[in-house]
Amino acid sequence: MKQNLNEFAKVTAILRGYEFEQIDYVIGLLVNSSIKAVEITLNHADSKNIIKTIVKKYGQVISIGAGTVLTKEDLIDVIKCGVEFVLSPTVFDKDMIDYCKTNDVISVPGALSPSEIYQNLKLGADIVKVFPAARFGSTYFKDISAPLGKVPLMAVGGINGENMKEYFTAGAKFVGISSGLFNSSDIKNCDEIGLKKSLNYFNKKYKEFIGE
Repeated sequence: MKQNLNEFAKVTAILRGYEFEQIDYVIGLLVNSSIKAVEITLNHADSKNIIKTIVKKYGQVISIGAGTVLTKEDLIDVIKCGVEFVLSPTVFDKDMIDYCKTNDVISVPGALSPSEIYQNLKLGADIVKVFPAARFGSTYFKDISAPLGKVPLMAVGGINGENMKEYFTAGAKFVGISSGLFNSSDIKNCDEIGLKKSLNYFNKKYKEFIGE
């Protein structure tokens, strides 16, 4: 489900370190939810094969991206797998950002300080992931926006259905949610009741806060 930057999902679900069967089960539930983007991180030994298979199965109905992309080699590999966006906890160099642009992939490198945020934007990053966001709180986004303007920031780390409105209000354009979306045990056990309960709660909060 190809998205340009203007259409990019406000909320990305982050699935970190799970097996294929668990990821497949969760995404099967997400396709009918308010969440339209999923990040699969490279923290699993078979992450790239998992991403490739998930893209083939769900890529037409939900945007699939790769997370914890730290090197150019990993970037090339996940783009070959068909991802639509890539995220990292660290800054990208110009070569990596240019490679994303050449392949029509949305780049979301990581940053924390104003200098790192500015560096990523100056090099052409589409979105800058501010991580770990909750360590500094939502007011940090308001503080950053004062000198830098309305820049495309994604809040990641400690975000959930209860506090995401704070981050949007303070200046974040996007959020990434990991443990704040589902209980890890529910994912590991493919617990349909637990997962649907959490997802229904988030959908309610999303409609309430985002208005979509």
